[in-house]
Amino acid sequence: MSFLHIFMLAVIQGLTEFLPVSSSGHLILLPALTNLEDQGLVIDVAVHVGTLFAVCWYFRADVALAVRGVPRMLRGQIDTQGAWLALCLTIATIPVVIAGLIFHLLGIMEMLRSVAVIGWAMIIFGIVLYLTDRFGTTTRNAEDWSLKHALYVGLWQAVALIPGTSRSGITISGLRAMGYNRHGAAKVAMLMSIPTIIASGGLMGIDVVRMADWQAARDGAIAAFIAFFAAWAALVFMMKLLRTVSFTPYVIYRLILGSVLLVIAYS
Repeated sequence: MSFLHIFMLAVIQGLTEFLPVSSSGHLILLPALTNLEDQGLVIDVAVHVGTLFAVCWYFRADVALAVRGVPRMLRGQIDTQGAWLALCLTIATIPVVIAGLIFHLLGIMEMLRSVAVIGWAMIIFGIVLYLTDRFGTTTRNAEDWSLKHALYVGLWQAVALIPGTSRSGITISGLRAMGYNRHGAAKVAMLMSIPTIIASGGLMGIDVVRMADWQAARDGAIAAFIAFFAAWAALVFMMKLLRTVSFTPYVIYRLILGSVLLVIAYS
């Protein structure tokens, strides 16, 4: 795989993983709409690892708090802020892990990897994002996250298994529907991405280890490095922008891209 191809994949993944525009949809579209070969599992895992390190570094204080709380959570001692955060993240991740395993075992994911599915998902869930952001209240912030809300938004997150949905977009939509302000919804959605990326990356990583392709592993390391910086830049941009701007620009992008994709799919 050429360096240009690796660079394009890493930048696309890094920039779109945390913006509500669907990273998986963009990664599927690159080979679907060009003559480039499909990147394969190794690169998919690598770029996810790169974005994982980016979000962990950006929210390092919260991540450290949750990690310190894991031992207490495992002992059933939910008496610290860290243990509470770790429990909420665990509860929020369960639905997507169960749904992901089912999709993986039944081969549903491969069935959904089409331009038409991505186009419809871009439009439909873009409208959902607009409606929840436009009419959602702002009575809660990230510190108000509860177990009930964690389970609820975890169910929303499971919908993101449909390519083109956007994991960050659908979780932000769910949180805005529950009254979380834009910045708080984005923060919770980003923290939720950490165990989700670990779970999905681990599942794909098993297949990667079986392949034992060292050339692909080298390409993956390069992709992870580039994806880290692209994801970091996207996080900084979005979190600062949300203090003054709504999610409408992302919605407009989704509607335009989705419409173009449907024209391509049905022409």
